[in-house]
Order: sequence, then C-alpha cells, then structure tokens
Amino acid sequence: MNGSPRLLPLLVIAALGLAACKDDKPASTKADPAAAGANPHAADESKPLEAGDAAPDITLKLNDGKEVKLSSLQGKQVLVYFYPKDDTPGCTIEAQGLRDGWADIQAAGLEVYGVSTQDAESHQAFIDKYKLPFPLVVDTDGAVTKAFRVPMRLSFAARQSFLIGKDGKIKHVWLEVDPKEHASTVIAAAKS
Repeated sequence: MNGSPRLLPLLVIAALGLAACKDDKPASTKADPAAAGANPHAADESKPLEAGDAAPDITLKLNDGKEVKLSSLQGKQVLVYFYPKDDTPGCTIEAQGLRDGWADIQAAGLEVYGVSTQDAESHQAFIDKYKLPFPLVVDTDGAVTKAFRVPMRLSFAARQSFLIGKDGKIKHVWLEVDPKEHASTVIAAAKS
C-alpha cells in the first residue's frame, strides 16, 4: 500500500460492497425522519412501498437487452427482488434458492426479476455461472431502485423484495430478506 493512497478508498468501497452482500439480515431500512422533515414532499418518497400500493409503472431493462414494461405483466404475479451485487455470497445464496425452487415458482404462476446496479455483462456472467432461469434487470442508473423506494448504500441496492399481484398492486413487501429462506417465503406468499 506504500505509495498508493488512491487504493485505500477503492478497497473501502469494495469491502462495504461485500459486507452488503453477506447473508446476515440487513441494517434497518427505515427512513430518517430528520431528512424527511427537510422537504415536506420527501416524506412520501422516502416511505417504503406497502402492500396495497400500485406497483411502479416502470420499464425493466433486462440483461439480454430486452425491455419489459411492468404494467404489461398485469394478470400475472411478479416478484421484483433487489440485491446488492452479482456473484457475492448472500446474493448468490438468494439467487440459487430461487433457481432451486423454480418448479414451485412456475407452478405458482410467478414471474421473477432480479434487480441490482451492475451492468448487463456482469448480470449475464452471474446467470451463466449459476444457471439462473430468470432475467436480471440492469439498473446502473438506479431508476428501478428509486421507483420501488429501495434504499441505496453507496452504489448498492438494499436487499428487498416486492410481490406484485395479478391486479398490478403490491401483494407483499419484504424490507428485510434472509437469502437462505427467501425462495420458500416467496413461494408461500404467491400461493396464498
């Protein structure tokens, strides 16, 4: 590290990114009331989406270059799950759980979209390495993350998930996700 003072900030950012993807429960995602009080309109935007809210009508840019307008999926149940970073421990466990539960996910009539801020190349490598049967959303500008009001930690989205019902409204929200149990929890919620 001698002579490389620029390396330290990069190492800190990398370490924080890896810490965000471990399989422990995430830090609280509650909005900071002091920050919300600074702007009366910020309170609505900082409040997490809840069951019963309309799902954001946003276009999802997928790893293969295709685009899907979320509202075009009305009539189907859709899981939009946010994770910090491709190919890191907790994120891999979560994706593998969804992969391993794929038959049950399909039986429940559920479409799955994973969202993180990495680019299409990173997403495709993650899909190929772990044989993921669902697309990943390229959210390099954070627009999808912002639309779902998912907090960002540095450049990484918090681990949160949203089950959207056939009516286009949010059916269930997970603001804290256990990567090891998430697939079974989602399948149970989709079947209810």
